[in-house]
Amino acid sequence: MTDLRSALKPAALCGWLCFGLLLGWGLPVVADDVDQDEALALTERGVIRPLQFFIKDALRRYPGRFLEAELEYDDGRYVYELEIVTHDRRVLDLEYDAVTGALLDVDEDD
Repeated sequence: MTDLRSALKPAALCGWLCFGLLLGWGLPVVADDVDQDEALALTERGVIRPLQFFIKDALRRYPGRFLEAELEYDDGRYVYELEIVTHDRRVLDLEYDAVTGALLDVDEDD
């Protein structure tokens, strides 16, 4: 009986892992980076707003200096992630919906 029980443990573990994946308990979905050529094409076709729109909005909300931006395709939508440093030296990450222009999230880096 001990041999049968030890033989079934890996099968049971595998079953639970498969069940968890079906329920969405698996690994987090990683966003796909959009390269600059694709970003330009999306902007020119009017699919997404231009990066300058988001830079202006971020600096209007949090005066300081723009550091970098990244465009990703995440959960079925294009998202711009901008990083700025404010005048009081806080580094902020801002996420925008690249299509609507809506500010989705603001996080402060430690």
